[in-house]
Amino acid sequence: MELNKQELPNATLILILGILSIIGCCCYGIVGAIFAITTLVLAKKAMEIYNANPELYMGYQNVKIGRILAIIGLVLSVLFLLTIIGALIFYGGMEGLEEFQREMMEQQGM
Repeated sequence: MELNKQELPNATLILILGILSIIGCCCYGIVGAIFAITTLVLAKKAMEIYNANPELYMGYQNVKIGRILAIIGLVLSVLFLLTIIGALIFYGGMEGLEEFQREMMEQQGM
């Protein structure tokens, strides 16, 4: 007797959000972190459902890949956010960054 396997809930969504978390890390790190955290929560729920009855579901590979992408996206987002915070502290806020850019342009003769 062969069981009819059904798609794991949110498996494709988890994969898409995992990809968006990596792309979103370029938006000051905040958008990527939001996508990554959302993906990790959905993936945890999907993994619990799958582990309860693995013979009933397919699409577990998408969940695993989406989860890995979300972890990578979260790490990149945190690093990007820390870099921005460090630059703001180092250069004294946005005014300091603008002054630094002006100095660089003057040195290059622009």
